[in-house]
Amino acid sequence: MEVKVFGEDLNKAVKVLKRKLQQDGLYRELRNRRFYEKPSARKRRKAKESERRLRKKQKRLQQRR
Repeated sequence: MEVKVFGEDLNKAVKVLKRKLQQDGLYRELRNRRFYEKPSARKRRKAKESERRLRKKQKRLQQRR
């Protein structure tokens, strides 16, 4: 991941980097990996996330019609 700093505006570059990391899902991943997650719990979580993504995608498609 790359963030370019223009001039001396380091604060803005840090803000942009944080936003990119959040959109990438890094913070969520770190929070999930703080403690051990049993394989069965991981499988349930992944299935839930997948369902949520599909519902979101279907909702967007219906709004376009």
